[in-house]
Amino acid sequence: MDNLKRLEQSWHCAAKKRRRIMVIGCGRWGSFIGWYLDHIGHDVTLYGREGSRHLEEFRKTRSNGMITLEESTKLTSDLSQTKEADIIVISIPSQNLDGLMGQLEKFALGEKIFVLCMKGIEISTGRRLTQVTGQHLGPDSRTAVWIGPGHVQEFFQGIPNCMVIDSGNDEVKHELVDLFTSSLIRFYYGDDLIGNEIGAAAKNVIGIAAGMLDGEDLSSLKGALMARGTREISRLIAAMGGNELSAYGLCHLGDYEATVFSRFSHNRQFGESFIKGEKFTSLAEGYYTVKALVQIGERMHVDLPICNAVYRILYEKADPGKELGGLFHRSLKSEFYGTRQE
Repeated sequence: MDNLKRLEQSWHCAAKKRRRIMVIGCGRWGSFIGWYLDHIGHDVTLYGREGSRHLEEFRKTRSNGMITLEESTKLTSDLSQTKEADIIVISIPSQNLDGLMGQLEKFALGEKIFVLCMKGIEISTGRRLTQVTGQHLGPDSRTAVWIGPGHVQEFFQGIPNCMVIDSGNDEVKHELVDLFTSSLIRFYYGDDLIGNEIGAAAKNVIGIAAGMLDGEDLSSLKGALMARGTREISRLIAAMGGNELSAYGLCHLGDYEATVFSRFSHNRQFGESFIKGEKFTSLAEGYYTVKALVQIGERMHVDLPICNAVYRILYEKADPGKELGGLFHRSLKSEFYGTRQE
């Protein structure tokens, strides 16, 4: 906690303008965001569904065993309070976003700033999450994504990291970076919304693959997985109209340490538990994302060998050893095949 106390001394000057912020979702990441934004000087309300375990824990003790909320952070189960907020931050399972936005439509929030702090792709449609919100808020919606590496456990110990905020609205992007940056999190301006969203979602799939390697006692292959995974996702980003270099930034490759190696990574642990036949009950977004990525890859004729192998193992009950080993028996090719320069 010494690191945290040292960093807190400089936090209070970080919030140049105080904002009313509502954070929707009081799970592990959402509660940290509420805690963080309160600490850097904003007025924060944390929302959870009535009766949810997380909300009840905070109501009783102000703590979930990891994060202890300040008394200044308000708790609510009333979505109508979004009308009082300047900024609405959303941190829920990505497949639930469309349903939530449908609930929010009646409050006429089109002028609010929305910040999406989840990483995923809608399975049923293949839409990026900003496309989901755009359908409900309109083409001129002020929506941003907050992505990049970092675990709650490490942030709460005062271990800093770098993250990205991106948006189709430059004014919103710059405002949020200015409002949210502190000595704990250094934010960068994103300049490729497609690449950042796809890269951030796809890194969870690579995390599952890494866990599978751990489960097969093939952890030494993680270096190759990182290199080939980044190359694979860069091809997909380029095909979708983004900048393939985004895959090498904080949204994807920069998030690998936290996703591919960390003991706190849900996706890595899910992959390892799956291989070992162990039960794993926490949310692993990569399980859903891989299905969407495979569908997009087929539609756009993009070669996604790692994603396809993970998909077959998870959804088609393919033999993990054969699927992972099969990646070694693909036809030989140039390391950087499929680049725009070729």
